[in-house]
Amino acid sequence: MPGIWAVVPVKAFDLAKQRLSGVLSPARRLELARLMLLDVLDALARVEHLAGLAVVTRDADAAGLARAFGADVFIEETDAGLTAAVIGAATRLTQRDCSGMLVLPSDVPGVSAAEVECLLARHRKGHGFTVVPAHDGRGTNAIVMTLPHTVELAYGDDSCRRHLLHARAAGVEPLVVSLPGIARDLDVPTDVAAFLRRPSSTRTWRSLAGQATALFRERKKSA
Repeated sequence: MPGIWAVVPVKAFDLAKQRLSGVLSPARRLELARLMLLDVLDALARVEHLAGLAVVTRDADAAGLARAFGADVFIEETDAGLTAAVIGAATRLTQRDCSGMLVLPSDVPGVSAAEVECLLARHRKGHGFTVVPAHDGRGTNAIVMTLPHTVELAYGDDSCRRHLLHARAAGVEPLVVSLPGIARDLDVPTDVAAFLRRPSSTRTWRSLAGQATALFRERKKSA
């Protein structure tokens, strides 16, 4: 289907959120990854101006959750990393004659349909390349790009700066949009604390709020 598709790359749940190992057990980290994906899929499913939704993963549980939301599942054959997963999704969508792609991570549970609609409305048509930085200003928490893509993707350390440089090198002036829900990914304990300070109806917030006392008691013991 033509139009802009949302793509959510999902790491295997049992490997997710290793940097939270000091405050969350493996079982809790797995559950957190699962709940965050559900919140992201729920928000995207409410967005009217998306042509489709796809999840890129090797995780069978994540694939099952995606299909429950009516999303297409692009199965990764190998764990080649985030950049390769996004490029692979862009190739598949280009073959379907899709005009654009929104890439959103699975660990931004505070995202709302209204934020996504705002992002899509701000995105420049044609050869547009729009970026939402992470809350630290360094990471890239969302990209909207025209297909076929001409900007070299470069996820990883300091990716926001590199994406902006690569866009300009490709002759595309990038647009930077700040959106607090998308910006707040949950990677380290301070991210969790900041997320908890903004109550929401998300599955992730309810779960973490219910665990908060025990969670931070465990953190103090391990400090």
